[in-house]
Amino acid sequence: MYDQRMVTAISLTKSPQTLEKLAIQFKALGDPTRLALMMAVAQSSTAEACVCDLTPDTGLKQSTVSHHLKILVDAELLTRTQRGKWAYYQVTDAGLNLLK
Repeated sequence: MYDQRMVTAISLTKSPQTLEKLAIQFKALGDPTRLALMMAVAQSSTAEACVCDLTPDTGLKQSTVSHHLKILVDAELLTRTQRGKWAYYQVTDAGLNLLK
């Protein structure tokens, strides 16, 4: 079922820059691993997630998970905060809107 607000927002978008940004974001979410990571971060009880907490559920190496998270950060769907040797991720407003 489509969310009519999202359809309306996209159809009203005339700016090529906005369309390009949306295309990058949808492409980033088009990968099942990245979509699962986005959902995991969005559903975390603290509203953020450490790469060390996200890695075990994926069955992937930490470096691979970090690569997927970097793509989501570059698409402005997640923000990244470094604390010591660990990186913590939060979903941006744009990311929340696309997940809705």
